[in-house]
Amino acid sequence: MYAMRLWFSRGNEISIRDQLVTQVILSILSGELKPGQRLPSTRELARRFHLHPNTISAGYRHLEQNHWVQLRKGSGVYVRDRQPDDIPPTVALDQLIAKFFRDARQLGSSLSNTRSRLKHWLQLQPPDHFLLIEPEPALAAIVSNEMQAASAFPVKACGIGEFTPEKLDGAVPVALSINEKAVRAVLPPDLELLVLRLRSAGNSLAPHLPAPSTALIAVVSGWPTFVNTARTMLIAAGIDAECLVLRDSSKPSWQRGLQQAAAVICDSLTAKSVNAHRRVLTFPLLAESSINELRNYEQFVNQPLAH
Repeated sequence: MYAMRLWFSRGNEISIRDQLVTQVILSILSGELKPGQRLPSTRELARRFHLHPNTISAGYRHLEQNHWVQLRKGSGVYVRDRQPDDIPPTVALDQLIAKFFRDARQLGSSLSNTRSRLKHWLQLQPPDHFLLIEPEPALAAIVSNEMQAASAFPVKACGIGEFTPEKLDGAVPVALSINEKAVRAVLPPDLELLVLRLRSAGNSLAPHLPAPSTALIAVVSGWPTFVNTARTMLIAAGIDAECLVLRDSSKPSWQRGLQQAAAVICDSLTAKSVNAHRRVLTFPLLAESSINELRNYEQFVNQPLAH
C-alpha cells in the first residue's frame, strides 16, 4: 500500500518536478518507501494532484537516471532493490560466527573450550564507544549529538578521508544509510557496521501542516541540506517562499531577527543555541528505530556474560 505523504505548491521558484523528486528521495532514504515498492502511476498522480502527466514523467525519469527507481515497461515505477552483493549486516555477522565455530572444530577445539576462549576475548576487549564515519562535518555534529543523547556510550566522529584502521580500536563503527556503501568500502570486509536511518521529513512536518501561508517561519541549521529540504517541503505544502527566513547557524549573528518569526524550525543541535522563543520546532534527524538500535547495542555490550 502506498502511504507516502506528498505536497505540491504551484507558482513558486521550485518546480513541481523537483518537489516530486525531493519528496520521493526523502521517503526512500527514511525507509518510508521500501525496495521493490511500486510508486503511483503517472496518470494516478496527475489526476490526484491536477498536474500535467509530462511533469510527473519527467520527475520519474530523473529518479531513474539517478538510480533511485526502476521503470518497468507495462508494469510501473518501482523503488530499486538492493544490489545482489549487498548482504545485510545481521546475515554477514551470522556467517562470520558460523565460520568461526567451523574453524574451531577443524582445529580440534571442544565446544566448551571454544566458548570459554570467546568469553575471554569479549571480556578482554569490549567496545567502549561509537565511531560515526560521516563525510559532512555539519551532519556529523548533529547526528553525534543525537546519538549521545540516546546512549551513555561516548560518541566520536571522523570523515571517510580521515579514517584509519587504528580508529577502530575499541570502537563500534556507525554510518548513515545514505553513506553505507562508501563507508563499507573503507572498512575491513568482515567488520560489522551499525547502519542508522534518517527520519522521514514528511512525517516530521505533517503534524504542523498546513500552516498559515502568510506566517513568517524561520528555518535554521548548520547543515545546508536540512535548510534546503525544509524549505522545499514547506513550499510544497503551500508556504510562500517570501515568508521563509533561512539561516545558517554556523554564521555570525544568525539569531538576529528570529523573534519576529511565528515559528523556528531547526535540528536538535541548533535547538540548544536558539534563544527562548514562543515556538521552536525541533526535528530530530535519526529515525526512532535507529535510536532503539543504539540503545539495544549498548545494552548488549554492557550485559555481563553468564558464568
